Amino acid sequence: MPRMNPVYTNVGIVGVGAMGRGIAQIATQAGSAVTLFDTQPGAVVKARDTICAQWEKLCEKGRMDAAQVAAQKARLRMADSMSALSDCNLVIEAVVERLDIKKALFAEIEGLVGPTTVLATNTSSLSVTAIAAGLKRPQQFAGYHFFNPVPLMKVVEVIAGLKTDRAICADLAGYARQMGHTPVQAQDTPGFIVNHAGRGYGTEALRIVNEGVADFVTIDRILRDQIGFKLGPFELMDLTALDVSHPVMESIYHQYYEEPRYRPSVITAQRLAAGIIGRKAGEGFYRYSDGVAQSTPEPAVPQVHDMPSVWVSPRAARRAELLQLLKTVGAVIETGTAPSPAALTLVAPLGFDITTVAVVDRLDPARTVGIDMLVDDAATRRRVLATNPATRGDMRDAAHALFARDGKPVSLIRDSGGFVSQRVVATIINIAADICQQRICSPKDLETAVTLGLGYPMGPLAMGDRYGPANVLEVLFNMQTVYGDPRYRPSPWLRRRGAMGLSLMHEES
Repeated sequence: MPRMNPVYTNVGIVGVGAMGRGIAQIATQAGSAVTLFDTQPGAVVKARDTICAQWEKLCEKGRMDAAQVAAQKARLRMADSMSALSDCNLVIEAVVERLDIKKALFAEIEGLVGPTTVLATNTSSLSVTAIAAGLKRPQQFAGYHFFNPVPLMKVVEVIAGLKTDRAICADLAGYARQMGHTPVQAQDTPGFIVNHAGRGYGTEALRIVNEGVADFVTIDRILRDQIGFKLGPFELMDLTALDVSHPVMESIYHQYYEEPRYRPSVITAQRLAAGIIGRKAGEGFYRYSDGVAQSTPEPAVPQVHDMPSVWVSPRAARRAELLQLLKTVGAVIETGTAPSPAALTLVAPLGFDITTVAVVDRLDPARTVGIDMLVDDAATRRRVLATNPATRGDMRDAAHALFARDGKPVSLIRDSGGFVSQRVVATIINIAADICQQRICSPKDLETAVTLGLGYPMGPLAMGDRYGPANVLEVLFNMQTVYGDPRYRPSPWLRRRGAMGLSLMHEES
């Protein structure tokens, strides 16, 4: 049934593309009268028809009744001029992401509506304060950022500009709940919560590709199977399309005055220039046939007849678990203080590259292979091995065959500072900790926004809980040592909370 007594009884939607249509749909379902306006000829009629068709489908599926659909259709109005918005007590803008256009639009709307009307922008990357700067009543203006597709993405960011009346944000949050969404409160900073927190996933994966560590498909498989992401970063960029995601990368990077951890990649810039932008173009990081990604098959497991004995570094992460895994797959384990001349030497570093570990520990690089043990092996659906430039082919193949004996897939990557999952997870957690450090939002709202807005298997702070603050900090410190790059500098918030234990990370800062 329609929700009664909506916070805003008359809502105007300016810009009726996919986002505007979605907001209009859920606002009408919440019981508001909704007026659609767009400057593009025919856009309003198309939007109304699309929304009504959605309601008809929901009725056919038994999720709405005919009377409800009829009532909603009666509340959905079309406008042929902006003056029709004059009786609205909330106007939401969902037009092109250009500051000049949004500022001019709101200046015009403000002159048409009453003095108590709330104005809201659905911007995903522009400053709410900057959009409101020329208004006579900036205290009546806020950010109201929904995600596409709006009816399914159940989170909305409520953003206060510097002059926004906080009561307005409280009302918008209440209205979001009436529309069936979960509101999160954010400060007016670049990317707000979701687009800011999401920088770690794609940008670090792009760096890994750029360093020649692994290809797109391998990285996607690792992050899906080891960590549990629904989509790998390159599958996700294909879904959102680079004409959307790359400009967001650039916008946040420049708005943060070229902060290194948000640096975009030339890979996406080139692909955007070439029009290879993703699924909607039929080609992105994957090629698509009838909308289905065409992926390369898993590499075959090598046939190894004479399996060498295995020696495990005493400094390996999760060493006891690794030794038990080797017993499970039937390895012959050496127990001496140093490997025999014929042994396969296993190391399991956090953040360090295999070459550095072999040199520092005086191991033979030709026989040394790394395995990622950040995550408990029992909790993953894939194992990841790394070679160094000197690793012999027979040792690489032996390690691959050994760890594939129980049927679990194995991915091999080239040497780098940190494995794929280590680098991406540590970057996600570090950026999230920095969001808390800056007090952009509460830790609770951060977790909610990321799980609902990005579809991660858990919030970034919960990731920190699961994989351990000491491990995450070790990855970051060692990555910073390997690369000498400030992008891996641990957040002060993470260092403080990590020292006390991550059981405190979900509390308010």
